[in-house]
Amino acid sequence: MASVSGKADPVVRRIAAADIAEALGQGLRDFQAVPLFGLAFGAFYAAGGIAIVLCLTAFGMVYLAYPLAAGFALIGPFVAIGLYEVSRRREAGQLISVGAIWATVRTRSEIGWMAFVTLFVFVIWMYQVRLLIALLLGLNASFSSLREFITVVLTTNEGLLFLAIGNAVGAALSLILFSLTVVSFPLLLDRDVDFVTAMITSVRAVVTSPLPMIGWAALIVVLLAVSAVPYFLGLVVTLPVLGHATWHLYRRIIAPVKE
Repeated sequence: MASVSGKADPVVRRIAAADIAEALGQGLRDFQAVPLFGLAFGAFYAAGGIAIVLCLTAFGMVYLAYPLAAGFALIGPFVAIGLYEVSRRREAGQLISVGAIWATVRTRSEIGWMAFVTLFVFVIWMYQVRLLIALLLGLNASFSSLREFITVVLTTNEGLLFLAIGNAVGAALSLILFSLTVVSFPLLLDRDVDFVTAMITSVRAVVTSPLPMIGWAALIVVLLAVSAVPYFLGLVVTLPVLGHATWHLYRRIIAPVKE
């Protein structure tokens, strides 16, 4: 079958839970082998979360910290692009350096389009949260602290409805974005394909192995959510391990190009 670019579509293979466990093990070994790169990317991700929360606090919108933390996982696949390249280079026995990583990522122009898709969904997530707050908690709803916001959400009917609808919408958006990106970013880094083909291939991967892939998505969400609790600091280690593991899972899902 030909892709949008006229080239043959990547071959998607079925995976099992054991493949996810093995990919996690390989991801951990990559992190241990080149920890400085992983820690740097993880620290950048965590610093971004902290900076956004501080900005929300400064503008009196700290109550958005919870939905922000919940939606922050959406941009993880984009932030981890450098980690995929570290694993790719380590696998190929190539030089691993900041310059080499940046040079490779910069030449993959289609990654920019995937980044746009990722950030677009993140913006939609934050806007729908604000919309739900206006509809269910009041058009001019404002909370002096995160504690007050959580109290209202957990102790009022309107708050519980907001929590239920918000989590349902968030889960749907997360599943959609996961399906579009779980394979697409590594694929764009590894091969010369267009971003539409990459997204279609990613969705095919989820459809081919729905239970293992949804399990992988759930594991990512849980680990990132738990890591974000201590002021996002847990992400310094969690993000690189998951990023490296995603590359190795990609290798198991997408069959190599036949010479």
